[in-house]
Amino acid sequence: MLKVIVTSHGPLAEALIGSARMVYGELPGTSHVVLREGAGIDAFKQDFAAELHRTGEGADGVLVLCDMLCGTPYNVACRHAFDPVTPVPMAVVTGVNFPMLLMSAELLEEKDVQLAAQALVSQGSEAIVFARPTPTAQTDDF
Repeated sequence: MLKVIVTSHGPLAEALIGSARMVYGELPGTSHVVLREGAGIDAFKQDFAAELHRTGEGADGVLVLCDMLCGTPYNVACRHAFDPVTPVPMAVVTGVNFPMLLMSAELLEEKDVQLAAQALVSQGSEAIVFARPTPTAQTDDF
């Protein structure tokens, strides 16, 4: 079974998980670590390492969903993911969004975290669209 850690600058990770609970219900195996304003990078590093240790116990892998490329949460997660002494396989995906988080719940039964990350990126990209008017009239029936 895979586990998921959502990371972000500020409360975004907490808010995404809270919103996901409204739609999906509880998200088993999903937690968050946030870089809090004023807390500093060292505090985030410690918080992430502690959560990774807690979450990784007994997991086949840990999927880390980060808010943005090259930010502190991403950089810290990658250091763990690429460190050969990290005891659990990890995959780091950046650009987390609400549909991606919901989709991750469907991948928890997977065994290979790298394949799960690839599937999530593929599925998640399909949820990003540019809304444009359609050439035909649509009814208000959704």
